[in-house]
Amino acid sequence: MAFGHREDRHAPDCPVPPRLLWARSMTQSAPETIRTPKTRIACDGTGDGLADAALGHPRVWLEIDPETGFVDCGYCDRRFILIGGVADRG
Repeated sequence: MAFGHREDRHAPDCPVPPRLLWARSMTQSAPETIRTPKTRIACDGTGDGLADAALGHPRVWLEIDPETGFVDCGYCDRRFILIGGVADRG
């Protein structure tokens, strides 16, 4: 083996190599979808109450592009969909 070369090894009890597990995780849907009538929304990763505040992230302001109809939070991956927009199927 050459210096710096890494073989694709995985645990013998794991039938799928780690790189395939990573690729599979990149194709999963957003963990939570929130429909909203506003194009500008704030996300802090918490629920509706203060009990969830310890599980959140810094508050970020997101803008929904009317051409796509949705925006994803870069921290928690929540997807915000504009009601009546292109991405709204409900």
